[in-house]
Amino acid sequence: MYHNSAELELSLVIPLYNEEESLPELVDWICRVVRPVTSEFEIVLVDDGSKDKSWDVIQQLSVDYPEVKGLRFRRNYGKSAALHCGFSEARGKVVITLDADLQDSPDEIPELRRMILEDGYHLVSGWKKKRYDPLGKTIPSKLFNLTARLVSGIKLHDFNCGLKAYRKEVTDSIEVYGEMHRYIPILAQRAGFGRIGEKVVHHRERKYGVTKFGIERFVKGFLDLLSVMFISKFGNRPMHLFGSLGTLTFVVGFFSALWLGVRKLWFVYHGIQAPLLTDSPYFFISLVSMILGTQLFMTGFIAELVSRMRPDRNQYQIREKTGGQIDGIL
Repeated sequence: MYHNSAELELSLVIPLYNEEESLPELVDWICRVVRPVTSEFEIVLVDDGSKDKSWDVIQQLSVDYPEVKGLRFRRNYGKSAALHCGFSEARGKVVITLDADLQDSPDEIPELRRMILEDGYHLVSGWKKKRYDPLGKTIPSKLFNLTARLVSGIKLHDFNCGLKAYRKEVTDSIEVYGEMHRYIPILAQRAGFGRIGEKVVHHRERKYGVTKFGIERFVKGFLDLLSVMFISKFGNRPMHLFGSLGTLTFVVGFFSALWLGVRKLWFVYHGIQAPLLTDSPYFFISLVSMILGTQLFMTGFIAELVSRMRPDRNQYQIREKTGGQIDGIL
């Protein structure tokens, strides 16, 4: 059962994969918590290609609960894809995400909603201060969050917490793809939404099923962190990075080689037996530095050409307008 296109106050976006056992309890819990707060809400369940009976459960829930609607992928695309489609479908002024495994408590929803509507935050991220996960999951998570804080400058303790609240304009302005769901606060900050808050949330032990994430997600997480920081800082000006590195590397190699050449001439001028340039390891280091510098510079040059050919290269997000009619490209 799908709602009409009217705007609502609250949207709950829930990505899921093989969670048939937890869905009825989760939806019932959400409705019991949210209905006393607002009647204008929806629950968007995004089935990420589940292989169990999750979709059958969602179909039945959409009959039993008028607030429920579901999306189903043909195959498993990942959490980022599920969030992206869920955000596109959501119609609430406030969008709250939570996991479907019952480890995120729906009791946190009213306060998260209040922090967005009344406290003026653009985004509020949950912090599972006390976790019920094994050490093999919590220790790498702490290292990952520490690195993300240092690199991004955003003072959050738990970047990857599935329980988050957003203004609708935030979810409309960011693009979540690949494995970038871990870095939504960074994407939001780069898009100009700087009021990012944090709330300590209750973390519950898993009641049904098993975790869908392995240790490899932490390796991918660090690689994705480098990707999002590079794209956000140098996506529109790659020459600033590659050109600077290339120029510096070439200059170091060039002056090293020049010093070796001048030293050789000085020995010859004074009649001193001079070693061959090729006998010095510094000669080859200088040569490699100049080659690498040239390659980095050309990489930046080519990337700059590609960037300038993008159709959206000069599109910017306008927050608001005033003062009559404004024409032209902003």
